[in-house]
Amino acid sequence: MSRHRVASLLGCVLAALVGTAGTTGPLALASGGTPAGAAVRAPVLDRNFPDPDIVKVGATYHAYATSDIGRNVQHATSSDLIHWSVADTDPLPRLGGWVHPEEPRVWAPEVFDNGSGFTLHYTAHDRASGRQCIGVALATSANGPFTPVGEGPLVCPTAQGGAIDAAAYTEDGRRYLLWKSDGNCCHMDTWIHLQPVSWDGTSLTGEPVALIKQDRDWEGGLVEAPTLVKRDGRYVLFYSADAYAAEIEGGTRYKTGYAVASSLHGPYTKAAAPLMTTDTFAGRAIGPGGQDVVTGPGGRDHIVFHAWNADRTLRAMHLADLGFTDGHPVIRGSRTS
Repeated sequence: MSRHRVASLLGCVLAALVGTAGTTGPLALASGGTPAGAAVRAPVLDRNFPDPDIVKVGATYHAYATSDIGRNVQHATSSDLIHWSVADTDPLPRLGGWVHPEEPRVWAPEVFDNGSGFTLHYTAHDRASGRQCIGVALATSANGPFTPVGEGPLVCPTAQGGAIDAAAYTEDGRRYLLWKSDGNCCHMDTWIHLQPVSWDGTSLTGEPVALIKQDRDWEGGLVEAPTLVKRDGRYVLFYSADAYAAEIEGGTRYKTGYAVASSLHGPYTKAAAPLMTTDTFAGRAIGPGGQDVVTGPGGRDHIVFHAWNADRTLRAMHLADLGFTDGHPVIRGSRTS
């Protein structure tokens, strides 16, 4: 029996032990303020808040999301990952001059502490090429305001369809940027890349390495939204796949998968089946994706992600417990086998 099959079976057992299907109501709190009990029961931020990214500063968690309510980037704060306050200001009030003025929407922001302030990577439409590309902005506070830097986008491989969904990863004093080539815009492959960048994330310091692309039927022709962590000595690359739009089968096709590797640059081996889908959550989270991994107040891992509400009018932010079995992720309440 393969290692992946063993891990999958262990995941089923663990999910059955800790998850409770079919329950409703808000997430309970255990001592220390961490989520307890069953799976994803309700959004922790019940408003349109897609592609959530979280960074902890002191005792405060800062969450950022794709543009909405007239703001380029949405921003909310929490002390426990459960109760959130949405900021009434835009942390990115001005976009880089390279952004197309008639297509100013910002997607999938990524924020990290760069040691002397904070860096924000964001996706927007490049006026020169018409493709989506990744820009960068800096601020002295996680609250912003972030100021764009550079005369053009940071990552913009137009021959590959552009770039979206930046995510940061650090190891051994080096900073890396993960991003997706937006090939599905133009009937090309979509690749998730890993590329070295400066410590503040404002410049590229090496060539990108292609890690994975769409090659499974259930991925629906694209992979995107990378998140990379290292657990149990293994690199675990989470990613989203398939169509997110509510107009396509009610948004139920969007899902989250993962791949593992023993070295940073791979090769990465994908799990046989997706980790989170509408079905694995028994319909309680519709089209789960755009994920991020965060350590909670009690020191436990959690996964945050967006999912459609019942009438498909918004993608709210959800939270679930996350564990690892021999380096393979197990999510409470997502019943994979």
